[in-house]
This record gives sequence, C-alpha cells and structure tokens, in this order.
Amino acid sequence: MDSLYNQTNKLIQQTQASFQLLEGNVKNAIEIETDIQQNLDVINSNCSKLDLYVLKLPFDQRQNVKMRCDQLKYDSKHLQAGLLAAQQKRARREAAASEREQLLNRRFAPNPEVTAINIDYAVQHQNSLQNSHRGIDEMIYTGSNTLEMLRSQRVTLKGAQRKIMDMANTLGLSNHTMRLIEKRVREDKVILILGIVITLSVIILVIIYFT
Repeated sequence: MDSLYNQTNKLIQQTQASFQLLEGNVKNAIEIETDIQQNLDVINSNCSKLDLYVLKLPFDQRQNVKMRCDQLKYDSKHLQAGLLAAQQKRARREAAASEREQLLNRRFAPNPEVTAINIDYAVQHQNSLQNSHRGIDEMIYTGSNTLEMLRSQRVTLKGAQRKIMDMANTLGLSNHTMRLIEKRVREDKVILILGIVITLSVIILVIIYFT
C-alpha cells in the first residue's frame, strides 16, 4: 500500500510539472494535455485501489491513512479542473485564431438587397416625417384663421355694441333694456373667450402628439 501511495504521489507531482510545461508550449498543447489526462486516469485508478486498502486496515490506523488518500483524491480533482480550464483556454485561442484567419481571407462584396431595404426604410421614414410636418402646418394655419375670424367677430360685436348704445341713447331706451343688451354682450364675450381657449388647446395637443 505504501508503494502504491508513493507512486501515486509522485505521479501527481509529475502531472503538476506537466502543467507548467503546458503554459509555455502552445504547439504541443494537445499532446501534453493527453499525457496529463492519462496520468490523471492512473491517479484516479490508484486512489480507488487505496480506498479498498484503507478498508482492510485496522480501525486505529484507518483514519490517518484515509486522510492521506483523501488528499491524493483532492489533488487529482484539482488537477482535473486545471486540465479542463487549459483545454477551454486553448479552444478559445484556436477559435479566435480561426476567426481572425477567416476575416483576413474573406472578400467583402456589396449586398444590394440589404442596401435597398435600408434606403427604402429611410425614404419611408422621411415621407412619414414630411406628412406629419405638413399636417401640423395645416392645423396651425387653420387655427390661425380661426383666431383671426374670432378677432374679427369681436371687433364686429364691439362695433354693434357701440351702435346699439348710440341707438339706445337716441331712442331713449329704458334702463332694463340696456341691462339686457349688456348681459347679452357679456355672454357673447364669454363664448368668444371659450372658443379661443378651446381652439388653442386643440392646436397645442396636436403639436405635442405629432412631435
């Protein structure tokens, strides 16, 4: 059992040295990885044999020997994980080299279909923006005309009010009639202001929506 233990421990040390060799040798990496895996297979096999030997030992000796065997198994698992990491690193390095080689040897050609699709999409987007701007301009123009009409109606109402006042003074209308006329003028003024506010609100909401 001691001979098998020493042999396995020595094999672990040799495998650790192979890892150091693997770090500085890229060309023979696969061969070194194969040798490491073979050593690990032998180490694992020896550990299994040592477990059987441990069970045959007296109970008072078993604990100490088992700890030594567990250390061998721990070292083996650690080395196996290191080998897997080295293989993955090599695979990434080879994939990067392959991609770099493909990029250097690739001949780029224009793709008219993709270019046409991008141009068509850009044209459609530009047309949509122009239509939106045109619609906003038309709404602003309509709102301006509406405001101008309201201003004109206000001037007309004021002129009518002055004429009515003049006529009332001329005809000698009663105070009650004058109050009714003034009330009607105030109501018309409120309606005018509400119309202006509503129109401006609609224009602002349309501008916010399209922008």
